[in-house]
Amino acid sequence: MIPDQDIEADSGSSYRGPSPAKLERLGRQRPKVFQSTAQEILFCTSMLLAQIMSEYFISGFNIFLPQLTDEMQIPDRAQVWPSSVFALVAGAFLLPFGRLSDIFGGYVVFTGGMAWYCVWTLACGFSADYKMLIACRALQGLGAAAYMPATVMNLGKTYRPGPRKNLVFGLYGACAPLGFYFGILIAGISNDLLSWRWYFWIAAIAMFVICIGGLLSIPKDVPAKITGNMDYWGVLTIVPPLVLIVYGITDGAYAPDGWRTGYIIASLVVGVLLLGVATYVEGWVSTEPLLPGSMFKPRHMKTLVVALMFAYGTWGVFMYYSSFYLINVMGYSTLQTALAFTPMVVGGIIIASVGGFTLHLLPGRLLMVISGLGFILSVLMFALLPVGGSYWAYVLPSMIGSTVGIDITYNVSNVFITTNIPLRHQGAAGALINSLFFFPVSLFLGVADVVSAEYADQGQRTSYKAALWFGTGCAAAALLLFCFIDPGKAVSQLRAEEKEEQDQHTAAQPRGGDTSCVVLNKAS
Repeated sequence: MIPDQDIEADSGSSYRGPSPAKLERLGRQRPKVFQSTAQEILFCTSMLLAQIMSEYFISGFNIFLPQLTDEMQIPDRAQVWPSSVFALVAGAFLLPFGRLSDIFGGYVVFTGGMAWYCVWTLACGFSADYKMLIACRALQGLGAAAYMPATVMNLGKTYRPGPRKNLVFGLYGACAPLGFYFGILIAGISNDLLSWRWYFWIAAIAMFVICIGGLLSIPKDVPAKITGNMDYWGVLTIVPPLVLIVYGITDGAYAPDGWRTGYIIASLVVGVLLLGVATYVEGWVSTEPLLPGSMFKPRHMKTLVVALMFAYGTWGVFMYYSSFYLINVMGYSTLQTALAFTPMVVGGIIIASVGGFTLHLLPGRLLMVISGLGFILSVLMFALLPVGGSYWAYVLPSMIGSTVGIDITYNVSNVFITTNIPLRHQGAAGALINSLFFFPVSLFLGVADVVSAEYADQGQRTSYKAALWFGTGCAAAALLLFCFIDPGKAVSQLRAEEKEEQDQHTAAQPRGGDTSCVVLNKAS
């Protein structure tokens, strides 16, 4: 674990609690783990590019899937899997790799995961048939599951709460829609001008650069000795039900009898039952669970988790159905669709930049409510879009609403979660943050597919709108929950461990004693 070098020693092995003025200074200055500004810039660039590459493969692959289906002669029953198997594997293994990050350090897991991701991305481009492509996409998912929680861990451990952390996490959040945009753009260029294989090869080149940047810039947090243990019972009871549930949701709309298909029902029922077993194992059997119960003790954390599921689920419905609405209903080309999403990218960059400088000044509840309104606007405008509707009157406001929703929510929630969870659990925090993004997208898209299928006989436009109305309801639920969450202002403050020790020291003081001088043990 990285020693907290920002709190200077007072005497012996203890630290004197910093004054508010010093906390503010620590929240703004460059962390001392960086030897130079160049190292910090390389570090942040590597982490932000890693976020881009995780979203890149969620959006772009579907763009050339029709051509790929013809070229590789993929059977109808297998067409969903080249696209879905990546999210299935990545989502199922996030929690185990989050624990590995806490045990072995973010440096090892990030660089190892990114290297693995690079190798199998390159292999995807050389796939000879669809079976090889599906296998390579599944192995890609393992790399993503490793480096994504490690990325959040690296950022959360390196930056103290304060304006500098707000800016970095703001930029990190803006890279989600940026990655989604570049996925569509590069897929369109590759499909129209080169070959679909270049979609993977270009990404592999970028990943190689990211891996080298991480090796050179990530602070070495490799522990001298292993202090934690892998929760093998947790892995055995959590991964299978997650795979079964996501599989059932993903394949349900494409099965022979839809959701009434026997193996789909069996997958969901068995998955839910096993998830109940996992809850018992993690809560009462495991001594070091993959998701420690202490992570949910901070005020508003449980409500935030539920709200984020509705919010990110809404975003998944919006991104999927808005893309297909533009292409299949409004007749946009691939490149025109990418250009239509440009306001999301520009808005994300603006929100990230402005938010980084103002997040510590604005109330968190107000920001969450604004983001909830943005989510509603994003899906509602497409749901109301008339035949021949104007891009400027409907699509543009929808794109603006989407970037307001996802970027503000992502930034505020990530800062809140990483600030209120101790350094020793930052890997688990990264796994939680990414799980809250991956699973709601799969879950709500599965339900949206069911809603859309019910209206399929009324035409493609009507079926898409039905799914978007479902997304509007989910966005309204997220907004309602946001009204009851108060994450406070993202100001410079003590870390979670420092707050705990301050509370313990204050409690140990004799009544009426002088508690103005707070002594903190060395954070490590």
